Amino acid sequence: MEIGSGPSSRRHPQPSSHIHKVERPPQQNLLTEFQTVIKETFFHDEPLKAFRGHKCHTRFFLVLQAIFPILEWARSYNLEKFTGDLIAGLTIASLCVPQDIAYAKLANLDPQYGLYSSFVPPLIYAFMGSSRDIAIGPVAVVSLLIGTMAQKEIDPQKNALAYRRLVFTATFFAGVTQFALGFFRLGFLIDFLSHAAIVGFMAGAAITIGLQQLKGLLGITNFTKKTDIISVMHSVFGSVHHGWNWQTIVIGMSFLAFLLLTKYIAKKYPKLFWVSAIAPLTSVIVATFCVYITRADKEGVAILARKRIWQAHIAVSFTVSDYNEKIESKKILRWLSNEEEDLKINSGPRIKYLVVEMSPVTDIDTSGIHSFEELHRTLQNRDVKLVLANPGAIVTEKLHASEFTKKIGEDMIFLTVADAIETLSPRIKELP
Repeated sequence: MEIGSGPSSRRHPQPSSHIHKVERPPQQNLLTEFQTVIKETFFHDEPLKAFRGHKCHTRFFLVLQAIFPILEWARSYNLEKFTGDLIAGLTIASLCVPQDIAYAKLANLDPQYGLYSSFVPPLIYAFMGSSRDIAIGPVAVVSLLIGTMAQKEIDPQKNALAYRRLVFTATFFAGVTQFALGFFRLGFLIDFLSHAAIVGFMAGAAITIGLQQLKGLLGITNFTKKTDIISVMHSVFGSVHHGWNWQTIVIGMSFLAFLLLTKYIAKKYPKLFWVSAIAPLTSVIVATFCVYITRADKEGVAILARKRIWQAHIAVSFTVSDYNEKIESKKILRWLSNEEEDLKINSGPRIKYLVVEMSPVTDIDTSGIHSFEELHRTLQNRDVKLVLANPGAIVTEKLHASEFTKKIGEDMIFLTVADAIETLSPRIKELP
């Protein structure tokens, strides 16, 4: 091996040609800065952009299309799309029917009210919604919360009519609140809740919901109306000797094993996805038939006495409504869309890489990593690769710990933006 001294230009590369002079931005007054902040916070996606440059009657029709998207896609609707929608509707119905019955039970309502909640909202969404990949209906957490809170005011067994009115009133005002949040574009408030807090809340709600199902699984007649763990477990184990129904336990455990088996089959053999889709509805039908034959809902021994013990107050005190909106990701995608439109108008090349300069980011948590993962998935669908430039030591360590670097590739992280451009520019010519 020979070691020699070369010219200084070889030992010290010339500065990159991708160097731009940084100029001082134009100074803005307080009112202009305030307007900019309001626009970036509430109108980052430029909702009125589609109405620019059109005549009055065209704008009126575009407004109607924005409110009722069915006016836009109904013109291109055909038999092939109807067939797909029919199959999707039957699939979702087979899943929603047993779910809605269970959610109505969580809210201490009759089963038909759960079915109403999955029939009327999708009917309205068909005219006013724009997503083809969404299921509208009740959720377990909200059903449990409203059932727990409402029964503290009115006993659903003694005064069912007043209880239903209270639940309907609470549901109405919850809908008004959610409509106001959407109308005033306040979805960015979810960014102030960390991912760990949301996951912890959902995990706690899942445990609470699971404990509430022990009443039906074990066939307990007199079950506590409280939702804290101590009260529920005291009610369960206090009914061991004379409150459990073995027929109900056998039926419940059998169908639980059946549901888990179908889920495993659908995951291992993707072509059999329909097995897990129809399993819940099949379980409801067969279980109802088995209960009717064995009369498992009638047999049992009543609880004769109860002994009160000290209990700790453990309750879900607030709810989280995820509006599925990350402001920074939306801004990045909006800027990308604007650049792609300008390049398309000027017949420019297609954007292949998106370089994110990371020097202002001194630290990152799980919420930030999930935002990057969401951005990465969105860019993949648009055939654009995500590139990170100048991440700090702490950020880099956490990105490696979360294995996010494996998702985007180790070669997509650079020390500076100039290094990224200099390295990726030759690759752009090789890409189709």
